[in-house]
Amino acid sequence: MDLTNARWRKSSHSGSNAAECIELADAFGAVAVRDSKDPDGPVLLLTRAALRTAVQSAAETH
Repeated sequence: MDLTNARWRKSSHSGSNAAECIELADAFGAVAVRDSKDPDGPVLLLTRAALRTAVQSAAETH
């Protein structure tokens, strides 16, 4: 999938100097997720439901 023109967004909870941060982009009905420190690295594609479940699970552990 070509994400060359994707509009990546960093989490508003990241702050300006966050060391561990992800970015998200709309990707043709899915959500693309990448490490903000490695923008040319691998991208994970998730359905919106899968991303919602992952975020809810992470919130429950903290």
